[in-house]
Amino acid sequence: MTGTDHAAIERIDLLAELIGINSVNPQQAGPRSGPGGEAAIAAWLAERAEQAGAAEVMVDEVEPGRPNVYAHFPGSGGGPTVCVDVHLDTVGVEHMTIDPFAAEVSDGKVFGRGSVDTKATLAVVLPVLAELSRSGALTADVHLIGTVSEEAGGLAGAYRMRDWAERSRRHFDRVIVAEPTLCAPVHGHPGGMGMEITVRGEAAHSSKPHLGRNAIVAAARIIVALQAEQDILAAGPATTAVGPGSLAVTEIGGGLARNIIPDHCTLYAGRRVAPGEDPEAEYARLRAVIEGAAGDCEVEVALANGRCSSAFYEDPAAPLVTDLCHLTGTGPATATYGSNALVYRPIASEIVVFGPGSIDQAHKAVEWVEISELDRAADAYRRLLGTP
Repeated sequence: MTGTDHAAIERIDLLAELIGINSVNPQQAGPRSGPGGEAAIAAWLAERAEQAGAAEVMVDEVEPGRPNVYAHFPGSGGGPTVCVDVHLDTVGVEHMTIDPFAAEVSDGKVFGRGSVDTKATLAVVLPVLAELSRSGALTADVHLIGTVSEEAGGLAGAYRMRDWAERSRRHFDRVIVAEPTLCAPVHGHPGGMGMEITVRGEAAHSSKPHLGRNAIVAAARIIVALQAEQDILAAGPATTAVGPGSLAVTEIGGGLARNIIPDHCTLYAGRRVAPGEDPEAEYARLRAVIEGAAGDCEVEVALANGRCSSAFYEDPAAPLVTDLCHLTGTGPATATYGSNALVYRPIASEIVVFGPGSIDQAHKAVEWVEISELDRAADAYRRLLGTP
């Protein structure tokens, strides 16, 4: 067996271990997953980072039973300070048609929940850091970070990590946020906000609707008004490669009974903002649109998780982007999804989103990553962090 073959087998074995650790985000847990949470995978990462040669490992409880992990691998060559951020949670598994936690290897792929989003990066980076640390070839000063609450919960782990970095006066030359990008450096994606909308009307007998105020009818008017806003966005110009913003209503609930005029209805609408858009100003504007469409019903609008985020955008000519393009034979890319990159601008000189595999395989009933993608990512990290 060659050294290359051994390294590839080690990556696959590590990924299989990680898939076997249930780290479903608690907000998406169900009967099949149980309560979920990141405690077990955080403990795994802390132990394995020490074994790989980390000089310091810190476990930081963000919420009860949900810790971030900060592992520091000092470089020996005066290279840049690099943070590799990997979110530890996965989406839910209730809809999966394979065993989510029994990693299967076949047809050049590794199957299981988190295989591509985004446990693959941990399986790639840990062996690379161990190899470079042992040989003295780790030139970059590396912080490997595991964060909680990326898939749901308002990026709480990323905000906590940023606070930790600011308190400890750490500023990173380069931050790499792990997501499946087919090993292309993603230099931009939308920011946004979630709007939790509650419409309140007045109940009445359904045979006399004029005596009540129908909250569902008011909600329908709000949906039509928000869809008109989306039509305007879709027809508008894009100022960057990220494209225009978007708006979608994705949840609705309400009604008391079939013979009662409904006195309440709830909606959820997500607004993705493009680079250059002011999310707070857009939130205020959309609140006015919603209130105007509600008619004779009362309406409350609240920001989901209490926050909104500007878009993430890095210059495609930034050195980190061009270095990764050179190392992987790819070009600069953008994404439609969001990531922890939205949070890190105050603590980073350069940021990219980068990782093996395709987002097209994420969150699906059958999730997988190609083994060749793991190999390509490992080669890129080895050359980016170590002696050329």
